[in-house]
Amino acid sequence: MTRTRLVVIAAASVAVVLVAIAAVFVGTRAGGGEWEPPQATGEAVDASLASYYEQDLEWTDCGDAQCARVTVPIDYEDATGDTLELAVKVYPAGDSDASRAVFVNPGGPGGSALDFADSMSTQFGSSVLDAYDVVGVDPRGVGESTPLECLSDAGFDEFTQTDPDPDDPAEVTALRESLTDLGTACQENSGELAAHVSTEEAARDMDVVRALLGQDEFDWFGASYGTVLGATYANLFPDTVGRMVLDGAVDPLEDSIEASLGQATGFQRAFDAYAAYCVDQGDCPIGSSIEEARTTVADLLEQLDSTPMPTGVGRELTEGQAFYGLALPLYSEQTWDVLTQALQQAVVDGDGTTMLLLSDAYFSRDTDGSYAGNIGQVIYAINCLDESEQPDLETVRDALPRFEQASPVFGRSLGWGALGCTDWPIRPSNPQEPVPAEGAAPIVVVGTTRDPATPYESAVKLADQLSSGVLLTREGDGHTAYNSGNQCIDDTIDAYLVDGTVPENDTTCEE
Repeated sequence: MTRTRLVVIAAASVAVVLVAIAAVFVGTRAGGGEWEPPQATGEAVDASLASYYEQDLEWTDCGDAQCARVTVPIDYEDATGDTLELAVKVYPAGDSDASRAVFVNPGGPGGSALDFADSMSTQFGSSVLDAYDVVGVDPRGVGESTPLECLSDAGFDEFTQTDPDPDDPAEVTALRESLTDLGTACQENSGELAAHVSTEEAARDMDVVRALLGQDEFDWFGASYGTVLGATYANLFPDTVGRMVLDGAVDPLEDSIEASLGQATGFQRAFDAYAAYCVDQGDCPIGSSIEEARTTVADLLEQLDSTPMPTGVGRELTEGQAFYGLALPLYSEQTWDVLTQALQQAVVDGDGTTMLLLSDAYFSRDTDGSYAGNIGQVIYAINCLDESEQPDLETVRDALPRFEQASPVFGRSLGWGALGCTDWPIRPSNPQEPVPAEGAAPIVVVGTTRDPATPYESAVKLADQLSSGVLLTREGDGHTAYNSGNQCIDDTIDAYLVDGTVPENDTTCEE
């Protein structure tokens, strides 16, 4: 699992965030068929869970979709205890005779699956939209489901300004305390829920919703961290796995150091690809070569560490915010020109306005200081409940040279980010386990060779770990593969979802 201060979100979600900035995400939704409220499967389950699997749902119109709320136990080990609610959204299939439903999740952890369903109801191929209802279920603690409440908006502002690359013991202490304070705030403001937002529990929630939607099989399209959620489901319920796509795969067994090091490698690859593009365009504000671009941006971050940059919105740009502002546009080639604009302002004009705007967009921060979601906070709560072992301070310090070698731009910040769960005050009760998913139907694992956030190597590892994993490779840039402009990828995934056509293992789609 990724244990850094970096939020791992799917490319589709990034595009939604940036639509007002770059106007790059456009789509039209295929018309849905008539909606018939589903009947629960009525399958036999443990007696303590029967009431959850048999509950009656009240469906309401919500735009072009149908929405409902599902009740599940906070703690599956105490199913008679307190409960929470899951928000569910269903876009009906274009073919009114279609009977399958594909659940979608954008990752994070902490991204809204309801928003992702809105997106995928325009971005899936027409054959998929005809064949499937598109279902979004905000995971426990996320979005419109019972949310995990932690820091106030002002408190989270302060959190994002914490120096991600501490230079002295005082800054190291401040970094560690910021994480402890976040976890403590989750405990104080969310009570029992703060200890029960693990991936395993979210996967169990998905099975309840599957049954209530009358689906004997669980069809899934998960991006980024959504690949971990999907793989965890498959491992818990292999017999109900239908057609499952894991795009932008994460290796759930990587420890904090290796996961963070993988991201450092991935983001440096992405930055170098962007830098080459910028140089080729001419008048690149960060230099005339990749090496010069690396040095310029590293110097910019060092400068911001000691002297935050003024902006046109009454706030200053700190090193931490510039880190996120640099990372966001690297998720998609479509936003590289936005990064050039931000760097032109910052490096040449000494103006951090656009870079700060990108950092705010990363966390869905509005101009009034409010946040549209809690992804920046819940990511820690989920990751830290999944992780059974955390590195100590000495281990992280010793690993920093490896991070600097992997990424002159992002390495140290991502290295220190490996401390993300070391000081988390809530101990995990459902740590992540291997996910062989023995007996599951073929699962398509998709990796992009220059993916910044979920490096390609992670997809290879996850496909190997799954007993029925099939690796599909996209040669290219950006986070996740589907709907990235590679027709081979789109056709292969659409054929798998619609017809059940499993691609040959190690199939590669070039640009």
